[in-house]
This record gives sequence, structure tokens and C-alpha cells, in this order.
Amino acid sequence: MSRKGNQDHARSDVWLSRSQLRVWLAFMGVQQRLGYEMNRQLQADSELSLADYDVLNALSGVPDERMQVGALAAQIGWERSRLSHHAKRMQSRGLVQCDLAAADRRATEIRLTPGGRRAIIDAAPGHVDLVRHLFFGGLPKELLAPMGQALEAIYDHVVEHGTLPAPVPEP
Repeated sequence: MSRKGNQDHARSDVWLSRSQLRVWLAFMGVQQRLGYEMNRQLQADSELSLADYDVLNALSGVPDERMQVGALAAQIGWERSRLSHHAKRMQSRGLVQCDLAAADRRATEIRLTPGGRRAIIDAAPGHVDLVRHLFFGGLPKELLAPMGQALEAIYDHVVEHGTLPAPVPEP
């Protein structure tokens, strides 16, 4: 929901409450720092970017390890054009193959290659170790379930009210 035009910035409903601001800034800090650390670890250990890992991870989790661009973009939360450009770079490195979809020749599908499968299998242990250490290592055990519920509720709300198409449910 965008806010365009003249706005009365003195109105209190324009700003987050103190408690909302605290949570929002904490979330943004975790998102930014964790993204940096995951990207650094993947590049150092596997010569993959976090974006590469996102694509490979999504493809490795579906039947036939292939998806149409629109479905894959919605699954990982990207715009189609970003995914198309990134997939072409990944294809040049032998991680994925981009082809016209057999079922619909108007659509492009992205398929995991044997090299991409090896890359995600090799990268996963280090990535999982980092996530366990940095993310779950700082989360008290009693907050694990409530945090999971909160994040799922926020995600569902964003999918319902956001502008990116919803991911296609798994069969």
C-alpha cells in the first residue's frame, strides 16, 4: 500500500509506535546482517551467492527439479525479470538450464543441472551450520515455537496483501 500525495507528517498514525519501531528495527538488523553473513559464507565456501543458493534450493525441492519462471519467482519472492537475468548468469556457470517449457512453449522453465545439484548438496552443510549458529544459537528454546508462529502469520499476511503473486502450493 503506497502513500502518495501530500501527507500530514505530524499525524501520529503515520509513524510506528515505540514498540513497533523496536521490533521493526530488530527485524531489519537481523535480516541485513544475517543476509550478509550467509552470502559471505556461501561465497567463501562454495563460490555461490545467497541468490544462487535461493534458486538452487527452491529447484532441488520440487519434482523433476524444474519450475516455470513465474512460479519460481513467486516461490522465492523475486520479480520475474530479476530471476530471468540471474538464471541466465547461473546457466553460464552450468548450475541451471533455461528452456522453453514442454507443457507451454510460451513459458520459460528453469531446470537444475547435475552441476547445480552438486553445488547445492556441497553448499548445504556449511549453510545449515551457519544458520544454526547465528540464527538459532541466539534464540532461546522457549521462543522457537512462538517465533515460528509469528513469522508464519506475518508471511501469510504479506502474501495475501502484497503485490507479488502467491507461491503455487505444492501438490
